[in-house]
Amino acid sequence: MLQLQDKGASGTAPATRMLVSAGARALGELLITAGIILVLFIGWQLWWTNVESDAAQRGVVRDFVRQLDASSLQETPGAGTSVESMDGPVVVAAEPAAGETIGLLYVPRFGGGYTRPIVQGTGPSVLDTLGVGHYEGTSMPGAEGNFALAGHRQTHGAVLDDIETLVPGDRIYVQTRDGYYVYLFRNSEIVLPTRTDVLLPVPNKPAASPREAYLTMTSCNPRFGSQERFIAYATLERWQPASAGPPADIAAQAGRTIREE
Repeated sequence: MLQLQDKGASGTAPATRMLVSAGARALGELLITAGIILVLFIGWQLWWTNVESDAAQRGVVRDFVRQLDASSLQETPGAGTSVESMDGPVVVAAEPAAGETIGLLYVPRFGGGYTRPIVQGTGPSVLDTLGVGHYEGTSMPGAEGNFALAGHRQTHGAVLDDIETLVPGDRIYVQTRDGYYVYLFRNSEIVLPTRTDVLLPVPNKPAASPREAYLTMTSCNPRFGSQERFIAYATLERWQPASAGPPADIAAQAGRTIREE
């Protein structure tokens, strides 16, 4: 009887080992498949969404340029490019409907080819496709208060990928149908996503009334995550009408944009 029991036990052990081995192989195959899917998903996020968004944004830029008055399509700066030559108050447009194009964003620090559309709204339909989004209810370009923008860093066009490279004194240009608004970068900070006070009329100051025109750009931080928000602040330095042509610093870039579109 003892011999039969020993024989049965020894016969069970190989079967158990076979089941364990098969289970391990199946688990390994599942893990490999999951890894491949994850790599493909990351590739789609970091490459293909940028390809799609870049194409969509070029279309938005093209449509915007086609709607501009002929006077704003000068490829060289006009005579009235200095602060002193600008007569009258800064022109401020009304806030448009969701999804409409406000203008174009030029940031020389981001490279000579950086031209991105600014579109009303910060939902996925804007940020995941159309470019830089304008927080609804915040100021419009040139107005006292906070002209607040949002954009992705590593995906969907990576419109604010280089936001952390800005240094004090850098100029940020916003072109609308009315003219060019020149903002001077001041400083940046990293905050938690709950810090919505960065969008206040005077950023971070709930009780303050605005006496300046601010530009605030927000994006995710770190570059490949979203645990925080990177915030860049600028103030309006000057404005010039479309009839004056683009400011000298972006004249060549604006000219290329016009020719390409």
